[in-house]
Amino acid sequence: MQNTTIKKSLFLNGSWQEANEYYELTSPYSEELLGYIPLASENDVKQAIMAADDAASEIKKLTALERANILEKVSSLFEKHAEEAAFILAKECAKPLKAARGEVGRTIETYKFAAEEAKRIHGETIPMDAAKSGRGRFGYTVREPVGVVAAITPFNFPFNLVAHKLGPAIAAGNPVVLKPAKQTPLSALFTANLFQQAGLPDGALNVVTGKGSEIGDLLVKHDKVKYITFTGSYEVGLSIREKAKLKKVTLELGANSAVIIDSTEDLVAAAKRCVEGAFAYSGQVCISVQRIYVQEALYEDFIESFVNETKQLVLGDPLSEETDLSSLIHPNETVRIEEWLEEAVQSGASIVEGGKRSGNMFMPTVFTETDQNSLVNCKEAFAPIVTVTKYKELDEAISLVNDSEYGLQAGIYTESVNKAFEVAEKFEVGGVMVNDVPTFRVDQMPYGGVKNSGTGREGIKYSIEEMTEMKLITFKL
Repeated sequence: MQNTTIKKSLFLNGSWQEANEYYELTSPYSEELLGYIPLASENDVKQAIMAADDAASEIKKLTALERANILEKVSSLFEKHAEEAAFILAKECAKPLKAARGEVGRTIETYKFAAEEAKRIHGETIPMDAAKSGRGRFGYTVREPVGVVAAITPFNFPFNLVAHKLGPAIAAGNPVVLKPAKQTPLSALFTANLFQQAGLPDGALNVVTGKGSEIGDLLVKHDKVKYITFTGSYEVGLSIREKAKLKKVTLELGANSAVIIDSTEDLVAAAKRCVEGAFAYSGQVCISVQRIYVQEALYEDFIESFVNETKQLVLGDPLSEETDLSSLIHPNETVRIEEWLEEAVQSGASIVEGGKRSGNMFMPTVFTETDQNSLVNCKEAFAPIVTVTKYKELDEAISLVNDSEYGLQAGIYTESVNKAFEVAEKFEVGGVMVNDVPTFRVDQMPYGGVKNSGTGREGIKYSIEEMTEMKLITFKL
């Protein structure tokens, strides 16, 4: 018999509703039962979409100040319940507490940014008389909410990446139907509760949990949904793009990010930072450092420092204060990575550190001498593995970085301003980090990629632009 004390509900039209079916949510690390989670049906999803559509006029009527106040309250509530939120992350996605607290801190900031940007949504005046036929006319633009937003989010940052979709949507006056990852529903339902406490109108936020393969198509294709924002795999993103037809779509689809170590005053510090960028949350980060290219004169010293720093990392229980890395999100991921490692070694790669699993955990693994066409180099690993390759000339390293189907972010360490500007121009990515790893992100900056890394930009101000429509008004005076 189900334990109803941990039975969760769907959040539809401002109320908590039971579903016809449930699934067991277990911890990736301990396999502890965390709750019985609703499997949203087609009717549940339709109810959520219609509730959002009905709420569209009400949230649109809210003043900029009123929307900002709601978002500010959500930020304050997250601050008040920060430790509870961190423990949710540690349990549902095995994020070590140190990293979980960092994510919650960023979530607080993200909603604050959204509150501030809610007051800055504006158009511009158009100099109509710059054209001969524009004499005696006055023109201006406004930005209006796009309508119902379908937000589909991943497991790896289940509070902050939800905030990057809910924050700008609410700031712009859009209602949302949120579909969190199947492994991380608790954080989404927790967030919905805080929005309800903050006074968001009923129906302006709806949360449907369950299998994306079963309810995703309905969210994407429904004629009441006007905008889709998705973070996840390239394959699913491409399918969404095809099915969405003329709807507005923002896709953040991952990467295999690279950093060049060309010159630096402190090689040990650079190596330590690269370890952080490669192995934070077991490499399950879209902009995790996966490829490192090191100038040949620095190569041996860098490898030594990098491996030494890697050896200091602690694997274990995500609820432990000491843990740096814990379980991957699913046992299948450890199996996949073992297969990738075998393929890399067969193609000539050497494993200089790690390469082993412990249950559902995978040791941080460092490769050298990898073939550029091996999976660990050319696909997104989403695991604690990194390749280190030497180069002679900077042009060679730039070419290796760009030799990828992805293009989210990349970095370079250099003491040369000229080289920094050269790389900034030549990198085929959405963001270039000079003297830092590509894993760097703050939540107000534009964030998104080129090639198979997706379309559109996140970052609150930039998401608001995506989530609004520009309207032109002219007067003949």
